[in-house]
Amino acid sequence: MTTDNSKPTKSLLSTKEVTRRGFVKGAAATAGVAIGSGAITGFPTIWAQNIKDVTLRQFGTGVSNINAVADKVKEDLGFTLQMTALDSDAVAQRAVTQPKSFDIADIEYWICKKVFPAGTMQPMDTTKLKNYQYISKLFIDGKLTPDSEIAQGTAPHTVGFVEGADSVEFASAPTQWMTLVPTIYNADTLGIRPDLIERPINSWADLLDPAFKGKASILNIPSIGIMDAAMVCEAMGEITYGDKGNMTQEEIDKTIAIMIDAKKAGQFRAFWKSFDESVNLMASGEVVIQSMWSPAVAAVRSKGIACKYQPLKEGYRAWGGGIGLAKHLTGLELEAAYEYIDWYLSGWVGAYLNRQGYYSAAPETAKKFMSEDEWGFWMEGKEAQGDILSPDGKVMEKAGAVRDGGSYEERMGSVACWNSVMDENKHMVRKWNEFIAA
Repeated sequence: MTTDNSKPTKSLLSTKEVTRRGFVKGAAATAGVAIGSGAITGFPTIWAQNIKDVTLRQFGTGVSNINAVADKVKEDLGFTLQMTALDSDAVAQRAVTQPKSFDIADIEYWICKKVFPAGTMQPMDTTKLKNYQYISKLFIDGKLTPDSEIAQGTAPHTVGFVEGADSVEFASAPTQWMTLVPTIYNADTLGIRPDLIERPINSWADLLDPAFKGKASILNIPSIGIMDAAMVCEAMGEITYGDKGNMTQEEIDKTIAIMIDAKKAGQFRAFWKSFDESVNLMASGEVVIQSMWSPAVAAVRSKGIACKYQPLKEGYRAWGGGIGLAKHLTGLELEAAYEYIDWYLSGWVGAYLNRQGYYSAAPETAKKFMSEDEWGFWMEGKEAQGDILSPDGKVMEKAGAVRDGGSYEERMGSVACWNSVMDENKHMVRKWNEFIAA
């Protein structure tokens, strides 16, 4: 990705603050002059590099590998961020098998559980992050509030920390060393076409209602789709799980058997893996009820087509992602990566993500970059006073709209499970693939 080098670099932080950002830029320039003149000896030659010559290669899913973020990095920090978007399975494979092909991994926490033990990434020192203090407690101890129950599945905090700078063992409590610095998350449910459905939808069980035969769809990413399937089977009263996020082989087999029976009965129109596939299925009317992501629902609505992200009585399936560092990253590139991560938490990106219908991992800083009406709509469940715009300025919701599911606390407080990597993951993936191929 190439961005405009003519834009002046500037900081989102107060000019009175002494930051690593200023040091990286200033030291690079100063050292170049001083070393050239012989005035300074023993200064690390790495700082003589020009920060504008730094390029960091980031890869991850299309959800958060956003061109506008790379452009803003160039504007604010001065270096280049190259982004590559892949599907979830390809992300996991590349992180393990091609560790020198990236500098920054933008991955979900269930992927982190599979990837980090391979040793291709380095733990991050939280003391280097000025904005660490603003990260939601959901990623620190798993609780939205002190009284919250921790949802089943691979909750981010369970794979968010390791014991030390060289460790690949997940810590049971917060430490100084993070695997990923959280960036984005959401509470997912079913998307529906209310104009094409004649009755209320209030349960995950509705996905397999024969009334929607040939008009239903489910997400085809095993560690995510299996959780949707479990929510459905449990809501139907067919299975009572000990732990949906870590099923036994017997529970997996029963879940997949129910899904295969539904598929053979013609329940599913299609299975989707990408954002665009889910949007097209719903917008075309080929599907009227399906697993869906919040911004995909908004994308359908932006076409003038009725679409709703339906709150369900059993709660939401949650997911979260973050950015981590490749093991090989050192020197100025490593410092630039830390600066990028700290900048990511400073608010601009958080507001951008919130306007897409996701949530920022540092809500307090994101709020500073949103209008009172935007914050009220996206975070507080309030009625929009004016039109709600997407990050690129398009109307997403008209004045008077209320966000599906209500406030941040209502939605994230109703999470029943997280996307998960189970102890029986290989068995689960094999059975899931049998379902898709059935």
